[in-house]
Parts: sequence; C-alpha cells; structure tokens
Amino acid sequence: MITRRLLTRAAVVSFGLILATPAFAAEPIKIRVGVTPGPHAQILEAVKPVALKKGLDITIVEFSDYVVPNVALDAGELEANSFQHQPYLDNQVKDRGYKLVSVAQTVNFPMGFYSKKFKSFDDIPAGSSISIQNDPTNGGRALLLLQDKGFLTLKPGVGVKPSVIDVVGNPKNFKLIEIDAAQSPRALDDVAAAAINTNYATQAGLDPVKDPILKEDPKGPYVNVIAVRQVDKDKPWVKDLVEAYRSDEVKAFIAEKFKGAVLTSW
Repeated sequence: MITRRLLTRAAVVSFGLILATPAFAAEPIKIRVGVTPGPHAQILEAVKPVALKKGLDITIVEFSDYVVPNVALDAGELEANSFQHQPYLDNQVKDRGYKLVSVAQTVNFPMGFYSKKFKSFDDIPAGSSISIQNDPTNGGRALLLLQDKGFLTLKPGVGVKPSVIDVVGNPKNFKLIEIDAAQSPRALDDVAAAAINTNYATQAGLDPVKDPILKEDPKGPYVNVIAVRQVDKDKPWVKDLVEAYRSDEVKAFIAEKFKGAVLTSW
C-alpha cells in the first residue's frame, strides 16, 4: 500500500524535475516578405539569420514587377514587402485603396540613366529617344532628374509625380518613351539612354556606381520602406522585422556587397 509520505515525496521529486528541465523554445513566427529580384532580395537574405534570432522565420517571395507585391500584401498573401519608396506606396494607396502603411525606412537606390551608345548625356543628339518608367512615381523621378541636370523643364509645382505632359521645356527635343520599369535594361539597344532603377540595373549586370551617364544625388523622398497591412502595424513581429533589417549586421553587409550603389537610411 502506497503511503501518503511516498506520494508526497514523489510529487516533490516530479516538481524538481520540471524546474530542472529547460523550457521548450517557442516556435518561430513565420512571415512572408515580398521583394523584387536583385539587391532587395539579397538584403533580405542577410536579414533572415538576424530575424531568426528574434523568433522570425522569413520566407522571401520574389516578384518581377512593382505592382504585384502590393496586390499580394493587401490580399494577405504576404505579411510584409520591401521593394518600394514612399511616393510609390502613397500613389498605390491613393489609386487602389490599399490598406497598407510603411513601418520603417530601409535603403536608397540613386536612380541613373544608362546608355550603350554614349559616354555622356551631353553627347546625345537632339531628337533622340530616351526611355523612362511608365509608373507615375518612378517616371516622375526620372523626369525630375532630367530637370535637375538641366535637360528638361517641368511645370512649377508638379511635386514628386510629374508626367510627360508636364514637360514645358525640352531644348534638345528628346522623345520620351515610357516603358515598364522591369523592361528598362532591355530598352538600351533601342534608345539613346534609359532611366533604370538600381535593382533592375544590377540584375542586368550593370554597375550602378560606374555605369550611369547621369545619376541623381542621394537625396529627396526616395528612400525605400518596409510596408505592412494597417491591421498588422503594431504587432510585435513588425518591430522585430524592422530591428533585424536595420541591424549593424545588415548595414555592414550592404556596405560590403554594394559598395555605394545602395545607401542605408540608418
């Protein structure tokens, strides 16, 4: 017959074993982050191990254009995306009604004009075709760059999203061709120069530091952001994702990997 004393002793031993056993680590939170190929995807690969230490298991989902990552995020097929600057996100939210917000600034990719035919933008003959992106924010960014360097004049007060109809001065009568941003590198065979975003330039084997014949200064509103749905913005995993991205480890990776072609905001 088991005595009360033995039962008490067994309970004490069992409790001691429980205290001596380390707690099981919580399962990491799985999140899907949308990016475009090239630097954005490469940077997220560097973020992954840092985020895992904070309990986040990131799956990187690559998209070949600038439209679908916001469609997927708004639809709940992603938890976050990291590929766009604030003016582009603002335009998407306004035009499409997305319930998306930025939660942190990340990196800046100074835009450039590239050419296979000319070593200087000044050498491009009058009447030549110049390609810019066909979305309002990146196309507008290219036009602002041309104005900043003295090749175009835009209507006063156009803000950060001018279009070709806002061009009021074009001394060399350039023909402005609007194309999808992802197709910009392919246009180099057909135009005198093409405005190309850094991520697509590097993907095409171009050097964003040495190859542009015209390049914007690293200033203005075009710092990229991490975007999430409004309903998620205060969740703990968002803070962990931001801290992992804006970590010293990732900053060092960007400096070593891109050597000035990509600039950190922290």
